[in-house]
Amino acid sequence: MGNITLENITDDLRYLQLLSHSFPTVAAASTEIINLEAILNLPKGTEHFLTDIHGEYEAFQHVLKNASGAVKRKVNEIFGQTLRESEQKELCTLIYYPEEKLRLVKACERDMADWYHTTLNQLVKVGQNVSSKYTRSKVRKSLPQEFSYIIQELLHESSVEPNKHAYINVIIATIISTGRADDFIVAMCNLIQRLTIDSLHIVGDIFDRGPGAHIIMDTLCDYHNFDIQWGNHDILWMGAASGNDACIANVLRLSMRYGNLATLEDGYGINLLPLATFAMDTYADDPCALFAPKVDLAEASYNEKTLRLIAQMYKAVTVIQLKLEAAIIDRRPEFQMLGRKLLHLIDRERGLFVRDGREYKMLDTSFPTVDPADPYRLTAEEREIVEKMHASFLNSEKLRKHMRCLYTYGGMYLVCNDNLLFHASIPLNADGTFKHVVIDGKEYWGKGLLQKADQLVRAAYFGDDGSPEKNFALDYMWYLWCGPDSPAFDKDKMATFERYFLEDKATHRETKGHYYALRDQVEVCDGILREFGIDPAKHAHIINGHVPVKTLKGEKPIKAGGKLLVIDGGFSKAYQPETGIAGYTLVFHSHGLQLVQHEPFQSRQKAIEEGQDIKSTTFIVEFNSQRMMVKDTDKGAELRTQIEDLKKLLIAYRMGAIKERN
Repeated sequence: MGNITLENITDDLRYLQLLSHSFPTVAAASTEIINLEAILNLPKGTEHFLTDIHGEYEAFQHVLKNASGAVKRKVNEIFGQTLRESEQKELCTLIYYPEEKLRLVKACERDMADWYHTTLNQLVKVGQNVSSKYTRSKVRKSLPQEFSYIIQELLHESSVEPNKHAYINVIIATIISTGRADDFIVAMCNLIQRLTIDSLHIVGDIFDRGPGAHIIMDTLCDYHNFDIQWGNHDILWMGAASGNDACIANVLRLSMRYGNLATLEDGYGINLLPLATFAMDTYADDPCALFAPKVDLAEASYNEKTLRLIAQMYKAVTVIQLKLEAAIIDRRPEFQMLGRKLLHLIDRERGLFVRDGREYKMLDTSFPTVDPADPYRLTAEEREIVEKMHASFLNSEKLRKHMRCLYTYGGMYLVCNDNLLFHASIPLNADGTFKHVVIDGKEYWGKGLLQKADQLVRAAYFGDDGSPEKNFALDYMWYLWCGPDSPAFDKDKMATFERYFLEDKATHRETKGHYYALRDQVEVCDGILREFGIDPAKHAHIINGHVPVKTLKGEKPIKAGGKLLVIDGGFSKAYQPETGIAGYTLVFHSHGLQLVQHEPFQSRQKAIEEGQDIKSTTFIVEFNSQRMMVKDTDKGAELRTQIEDLKKLLIAYRMGAIKERN
């Protein structure tokens, strides 16, 4: 066993004693070594990368169900010569939405027994294909308990083998005759979906804009293998759930902006009645025209009265937000954001905003809750609203569950298989060196900056209430949302006030940090990869979201000669007029990297009833001349370490340092 001797395992005996509880005999340890060595030589599992989903739950769920077009490709590979295109489409729709499709089939199919027999055989073939790169053990762990044995038999036996043909046919016939065909079909379809995507990476921004962030989180919390790199919109919600009132106000403002009350009310049980009552009273005579929510009137279920109420709530919470943010700016001078306090610069009599000797025309000068003598003081009614919203966010059981999921499976960045994943930016200087950012009196940069931000995000939620450490972390959550040196934002300002109230569009401009201009340079990307311990000479990549790729203007998602991939293609409908597409999926399988470009998803209903799939175009980013195996991945490195430990355990058994157990 190589150079392993009794002497060099002495220091490991305490650990090996613990390991012997799992592998109590030489035979058990040897069997596990054989198993792990075999796994190392299987093809690597398929990783899918998605970003900036922004509440578009129907499109997100469909992309998971069709594995970004992979299921359709596999069905075509298996049945391209035997099934018409329309029949392939029917089979794909069944795999994506088995329960719904079964109801439609039963309504029009005359010979269900024949349909069941044909369909079950087809699903078994697809299941055999998608399970072929996994061990039987891994497949078994993915199976529903009630059908585990039967599915194992069907997946691992060939109907071409004469001795097994009748055996398989009898299994399928018995499934049908016992009335279990529907449940079995659902189980097979769910298994195919699960095995087609081995692991899922969400590179930030699950929340805001779209109507169903809570539904996306429900899906993720039950997903078999995933991770999240927090985006600024996720951090905003995490700050709100931690109790930062400025974050809560921003969450409410964005929800009103996009007319998205379902996530707040239906998803998380946030009581908006106090805000609605306050807004109706305070802005009863204000048309709030500038605060009309951005909704598609053809699709929206709101009437004119409701839209006006949302506009009033939108303006009310925006003013509250500006006051709450000013309080953070005052108590955290180290954030250096004094220039974002703007309410005191309004000249209401002349309808002007005056800054640095320049005058700007105001689009709206109706501020009934702003006292010119003390513009950042909350009125008694506003303070009551803030307290009620605070309690509502902190007492939402569903929100707590989803936040736990975000914290458990999330982080500021991830290094995985020579890919560096983070949502937005690594703050840089103009020369491409890492910008040193001061946090609580100490400088951080590069990897250390993201690690410190990660620590503070966790302290804001899990820290001791009332402690100085937690109070600072809570305020820093808001800074991560909109601070100029925040790695989740990295712009000179978030021009909320200017965009709402000033006519001069030059004031609306938000200047991006140097990272966004320099990330197309190979040497800059190589420096970032090295900072995170990745050898840039390998097939290494930086994977980002945050800034939509404007394909309509000819912008490309692949930058720095393939070193960096920006995969925000406009999952959010709000961005699709700019991007011209409806999102990307980056797919990393054993043959290489593929970028899948999606067209807009019509609806779940049309997908079920008309078989409308997302139209996707696949581009090869990198192609491996040799198929990538598990041994070439991070998981492979873990398995090799386990194999070495087990070999040490064998030595310990054979030399009597540890006794075998009965």
